[in-house]
Amino acid sequence: MPKGYLCFVLHTHLPYVRHPEDENFLEELWLYEAITETYIPLIQVFENLLNENISFRLTMSLTPTLISMLTDPLLQERYVRHLAKLIALAGKEEGRTYGSPFHDTALMYKKQFNEAMDTFCNRYNRNLVSAFKKFQDAGRLELITCAATHGYLPLMMINPEAVRAQIKAAVDLHTRHLGTPPRGIWLPECAYAPGLDKILREFDLKFFFTDSHGVLYASHRPRFGIYAPIYCPTGVAAFGRDIESSKQVWSAREGYPGDFEYREFYRDIGHDLDLNYIGPYIHPDGIRVHTGIKYFKITGKMDLSQKEPYNPLRAKEKAAMHAGNFMFNRQHQARYLSSLMERPPIIVAPYDAELFGHWWFEGPVWLEYLIRKTAFDQDEIELVTPSDYLKMFSCNQVSVPCSSSWGNKGYHEVWLCSANDWIYRHLHMASERMTGMANRYQNATGLLKRALNQAARELMLAQSSDWAFIMNTGTMVQYAVRRTKMHLNNFFGLYEAIESHRIDEEWLRDLEYKNNIFPNIEYSWYQNRQPDAIAI
Repeated sequence: MPKGYLCFVLHTHLPYVRHPEDENFLEELWLYEAITETYIPLIQVFENLLNENISFRLTMSLTPTLISMLTDPLLQERYVRHLAKLIALAGKEEGRTYGSPFHDTALMYKKQFNEAMDTFCNRYNRNLVSAFKKFQDAGRLELITCAATHGYLPLMMINPEAVRAQIKAAVDLHTRHLGTPPRGIWLPECAYAPGLDKILREFDLKFFFTDSHGVLYASHRPRFGIYAPIYCPTGVAAFGRDIESSKQVWSAREGYPGDFEYREFYRDIGHDLDLNYIGPYIHPDGIRVHTGIKYFKITGKMDLSQKEPYNPLRAKEKAAMHAGNFMFNRQHQARYLSSLMERPPIIVAPYDAELFGHWWFEGPVWLEYLIRKTAFDQDEIELVTPSDYLKMFSCNQVSVPCSSSWGNKGYHEVWLCSANDWIYRHLHMASERMTGMANRYQNATGLLKRALNQAARELMLAQSSDWAFIMNTGTMVQYAVRRTKMHLNNFFGLYEAIESHRIDEEWLRDLEYKNNIFPNIEYSWYQNRQPDAIAI
């Protein structure tokens, strides 16, 4: 038995950014960048390891909004066109940079984009969810779910039916696409409030994650702290984030991503080069955007104009060094903790997946080195998933986790502050009205059922925690406000139409086309336990 276990968790999420009404909608770039820079590089890492029969176990959440976008034919087609433009741009860059310190990096991008096209179109027929399913079925990944639209659940608990609907929609979609129900869930923003676990248990979810203090301040205080799961009174397990391992990877200042040899994120040719040259490859209105082609390394704490050329080989060597350092630290951590516990500890290291490749370009390479080194260079720690650990150690302390999140200051302030508090009275009212309609109109059919189902979609899309988060951070605020108001207006418009028996089918069809998430949604998921209902 090893000294300890490492539970490496990647939370893979993007808000729903599908805009069929506009071929060049800026926010859709969030998805295209993540596919090229994070999801495909991670898939390539997993393929390399699988082909060499290297054993590993990782946990990855695929949020329902992300699954919906990755399997959407419109977005798949748009991504192919986006990637084709990047391939053409990389070809031009090969010639432009010839004889300069940037040429090797330009060749690297050309290779990356062409391999991305081959992976996306030829290997997985445009459906990357099938790639992750392959690794799940091979026993390498434990895929878990998240709330349907990443709704901030503690602030929704005033209406438990709304929380249930978020979880039900998530479990249903996950099972349809991945062939098996999820055993665990990533609570959006790691946000927990007492009582949530009761709803999770209804859907046979076995575990979730909290930030460190969610477990450390549990009642009663856990004997093993964050280095063993605790059981809620419902029997659902909570795993606490390890502070030390998280900071080493997550922190740009104190962690590996800030190393001066790594690629600088903010110097991109989409902003640097002459508009006449770069214009055909950015937004047609001339809006400067990131292309993903970046030629400079972090260098140091100086102005962006003073950055030095990026060296891919040197950065790769540094990633190998940092992977070894991370493993070394986990070995010492496990060795020390095991001396204090009568069983091996579990070290839970969760991260946003988009850190790997998008924000930290070398992240996927670092992860591959870490897995290889863990497999071949030591025998003190072993990669496991939460289900693996619970199977080995099924007896755990019963305690109630503390209300918490992994946001700034550790509680709910990020999602409930002066920048976004106005949204909740509308969301709560909409949830109450949705539950009321689900109770009143049981067994609805035809146009009425379609309208009720679309109202449920609009409510869920308005509840996304991403909009409140963006309002708090001050980036893309107008878009976040517009999305929140749009979905709320759509919901209340549908509510008035349903209650007055005047449903405009053409308008409804337009909403179903634009906001087509969760094709199998059922408005009845919002019914409460003992509704005072009438049959329609």
